[in-house]
This record gives sequence, structure tokens and C-alpha cells, in this order.
Amino acid sequence: MAHSVTRQVLDDLKPFEGRFGMTWRIALLCALVAAVAMIYKIPEPAIGCYLIIYLMKQDASTNIVMGIGCAILVTIFIALVLFLTKLTIEVAFLRLAVMALASFAFVYLGAVSKLGDLGSDMALVITFALTLVSGLPVGEAVTRGLLYAWQMVTMPMALMVCFNLVVGIPPSRLLRATVRDRVKAVADALTANDAESRDRLKALLDEGNAEHDQRALLTRILHYVPKRDTNWLARSIEQSYRLLLAAFALPNTTAPEMRARLAAHADAVVAAIAAKTPIPAPDAEASDDTAVREMWQTFAELADRNPTWPKIAQEPFFVADALRNPTYQGFALKTTLAAMLSYIIYAGMDWQGIHTAMITCFVAALGTTGETVHKLTLRIVGCLIGAAMGIAAILFIIPNLTSVGGLMVLVFVALLPAAWVTSGSERISYGGVQIGLAFLLTVLQGFEPGISMDSARDRIIGILLGNVMVYVIFTQIWPVGVIDGVRGHLSRAMSSLARLAALPADDRRGAVDAASAAMINLRQAEDQLALAHFEPDSLRPDESTIRRLKAVMAEADHLAADLVVGPKDPGDAARLQGLAASIATARPSAADPAASLPSSIPDTLAAQRIARIEHVLVN
Repeated sequence: MAHSVTRQVLDDLKPFEGRFGMTWRIALLCALVAAVAMIYKIPEPAIGCYLIIYLMKQDASTNIVMGIGCAILVTIFIALVLFLTKLTIEVAFLRLAVMALASFAFVYLGAVSKLGDLGSDMALVITFALTLVSGLPVGEAVTRGLLYAWQMVTMPMALMVCFNLVVGIPPSRLLRATVRDRVKAVADALTANDAESRDRLKALLDEGNAEHDQRALLTRILHYVPKRDTNWLARSIEQSYRLLLAAFALPNTTAPEMRARLAAHADAVVAAIAAKTPIPAPDAEASDDTAVREMWQTFAELADRNPTWPKIAQEPFFVADALRNPTYQGFALKTTLAAMLSYIIYAGMDWQGIHTAMITCFVAALGTTGETVHKLTLRIVGCLIGAAMGIAAILFIIPNLTSVGGLMVLVFVALLPAAWVTSGSERISYGGVQIGLAFLLTVLQGFEPGISMDSARDRIIGILLGNVMVYVIFTQIWPVGVIDGVRGHLSRAMSSLARLAALPADDRRGAVDAASAAMINLRQAEDQLALAHFEPDSLRPDESTIRRLKAVMAEADHLAADLVVGPKDPGDAARLQGLAASIATARPSAADPAASLPSSIPDTLAAQRIARIEHVLVN
């Protein structure tokens, strides 16, 4: 186990295209945020830098929209909290109640909407701001505590917007690189036809299209490139994903000559994309293989020089079960309880130096117990690394600093490794966030670089206390097992596959959207199942359950490609919808399609895979 974990971590730390660019941009922007905070005496610059590390994405358009949106949201919310504060500032119990209510509301909103982690970030800023006003006279509350909270968010967000306007990576460049990488992966799979090339196809399919579609939409809204280029980029994201599906479904029996011709054309497409020249039209050949025909047709669509704008599916802002599923309310309550208990502990002890305990609770809380324990492990390790870096800076570097420029250099250099880890996969990214946060909380004390070892010690203790509070509460109160998250994602994947099976053959865009949604949910289910060993024994699923779920995922991984490329059975949609219900309830019923095996062997490959999934679930 230890060997495999070490190997996985080393793989996650390897460089990839765009990683270094993302790393230096995050580090430089955090250095700018720290410098502005010191010059204009904006409190808690570490929180502002944390928002940058946590929210910064690869493409400039997302960062610009995120920055503007955050600034607007926090302005509205601060105005609301200001009203509540005027009513409660003189009554400690009411103020604590408002803090808890604000925490619950924003964490819950983030859990049930597209805000996601941004909801917890807003809860952190507003709740922490209310702790700042607790010791101030009534007349100073407006100009200090809540104004500080507004500054803590709007200043880094404004800098993020300006920074990305100047040196951000245009989404059009990332979209073009994505299409190029997908076609290159198809060419490699056609040439090599080995496990490694197929794993690459699977990894690209698991990414889905949702993030890329959003980039295409922002490219159009912000007019990064001419209209025709924007339309081609949006269309090519759809077509390149369909090309991946066709290559993934291509049987091993395909003639080597046909593979060679397809690979040669794919290489020509890659060269044209890299040179930004028109995509060559294919000289398609007749074939009885549906996957081969699909690939030639998709290559022809990529060569269209006057594409129209596709209809991009938009997910609803709120999840479908936002009001029905008590898990979301439980998550918000547990996060709020951990944060409030941390606040009560350090306020009751009059030990303000460990206020990082409450900050950590909002950063560390996650949906399932396995996720929480995994991220807590990353955060504790990251905290120790970041704190060690901070203490070393206090001992050897900060006493020699004489200007804000020197502080910027220190923050930039120290955050490079943290940003490198953060820009990696989700398996390690939280560790990078904690390395950066622990370093900044240790070094940036007040309105100048800190040299107090007591302050550094207190902040480290606060981070560890917050981690312990989250662990205890999330494992002892309404614990949510990884198995629940796995079944939820797997059920949603089956629902997407059912929608795909029911689509008419000519709805090519709908098929790509449904296949993409299914593959994303399957990847999330696989990622969550991999965290099962982080759970306590009382929550951890048994080995037979893990094996069954892995077998279901192994078959489901191929279903999207089979349903897009191959023929469909009329009963596929109903059977897949039945599987979705069966997996969600974890117990097949007599009326469920999974309760009995088909009397005859299905004709299509997709139907055979569905039958095998049904067999795994009932045995």
C-alpha cells in the first residue's frame, strides 16, 4: 500500500503542459496580494492569498468571471450581514447565532449549487469578519470589522481580474490545445494499439466536456477570437470527444491498413491545429465497422470551415435534490458546528492566536468521511511542510528583509512548490493549498512580515486543532460513507447512459453531452471508491462490495462509447434507468430489471455489457 501511494504521489508531481505556467502565475499573484495588503494595511493577507491559491484556474476567462462574481457576491452579503450585525453586536449570544446562521447558509448554498467551494469561502470570510467586530465599539463595527471582510475578498479578486487581463492564458489557446491533444491521443492509440494508449484515451474521456464547453462559452462572450474561430473551437470540442469515443470503441479486429490510414489523417489534423491552418478533409473509405465510419465522419466535420455555434447544454444552478436530500443540510451543520466550537474554544481561552482553527474548518470540510480523512491527511502533511518553511523564513530570511519588494520575492519563491502541488490532480491539490496557507499564516502576522515564533506556533496549533475538530465531528456525527458517494455518482452515470440510449441516432450533440456526463460521474465514483481505505472500519465497505462496484465500473466505462458508436437495443434505456434506481437504493426489487437476467443473449455489445452489470448487481 505504502509503495503504491508513493508511486501515485510521484506521478501526480510530474510536470505536464501548462503546469509551470499555472504555478508561476499563482505564486506571482499571491506575492502581489501580500504586498498590497501590507502597503494598505488590509488585515489577514493570508486569507486573500488563500483565495487566490484555491480559486485560480488555468484559463483567464474563468478567473475574470470568478473574480467579478466574488466581488459582487461578497458586497451583497456584507451588506446583509451589516444589517444583522447592527441588531446583534451588543449581544454575544445573538452575534454567535448570526455567525452560525451565516455559516450554515453559505456552506449549504455551496453544497447544493454551482457555487461549490466558493460557498464555503464566503462562509469563512463573513464568519471570520463577525469575530473581528466582537471586540469593537458599536460605532466602529461598520468601518472596521465588516469593511475588513469586504477588503479581504475584493482586493485579491480585483487583482486576479487585472492580472488575468494582462498575463492570463486565453481560453481559446487552451481549447485548441485540448483538441490537439485529443486527436494526438487518437493517433497514438491507432498506431500503438496497446494498454498505455487506451489508458490515455480513457483519461481524456474521463475529463468530460463540461469544463471545455464553459471555456468555449466564455470565449464567445468575451470575444477572445473572431466568431468563426469561436464556432470552430466549440464544435471541435464536441467532435474531438466523439473521436475519442469512436477510438475507444474501435475493435482489435480492425485491419492494420485501416488503422494506419486513420492514424495518418489524425497526424495531419494535429499538424494543422498546431500550425493554425485549415483542417484537411479526409479521403474516407467505406467500412463495415461502425467505429471506423464514425471516425471518418467526425474527421469530415472537423474540416468544416464555416461551422455554426453548437447548442451547449447548461446545467441547472441548483442540484435536483437540493431540498430533498438531507445530506446537504447535514454537511452544512457539521461544518458550522466544527467552526463554531473552534471559535468558542479559542474565544473562551482568550487565545486569539489560534484563530486559524476556525479558518481550517471551512477549508477542510468535505462531503464523505473518506474524502474528509484523505484531505485532512493532505492538510496535516501540508501544514507541517508549510509551517517548517515559515519557521525557516522567520529564522533566516525575514530579519534581513528591508522592503515590500523583499517580501514579494519571499512569498513568490515559497509559494512556487505550493502552487505546483495545487495545480496537480485532486488527489494532492489540497496538500498544496495547505502548504501555502500554513506558510502565509506563519509569516504574514499583522501588517508586516512576522518574526514572532509565538505567533507562528499559535497559528500552527490552530490549524491542527481545526483539523482535529473536523475529523471528530465528521466521523462521529451523521457520518457519510464513501460507499454512499460512489452509489450516487454511479446511479447518475447510469441515468446519463439511459438518456444516451434513448436519443435518436441523428442527435450527435445530445449523445456527446450524455456520454460526457456519464464518464465524469464514473470517474468521480472511481475516485471516491479509491478513498475507502481512509474510512473507519465501521464505515468502510467490505471487499466483496468493492469488487462488485469495480466490476460494474469496468463494464460501464465502455458503455458510453458502445452506445454512441454501435447499434442500440430498444430496451437499453429502460434497463439502464432500472439499474440507476437499483444502485441508488442498493437493493434490487422484484420489478427491477436487475432482478432477473435476460432469457437470451443480447445481440448488441452494449446490451451484453448491461446484462453483465445486472448479473454483478444481483449476485
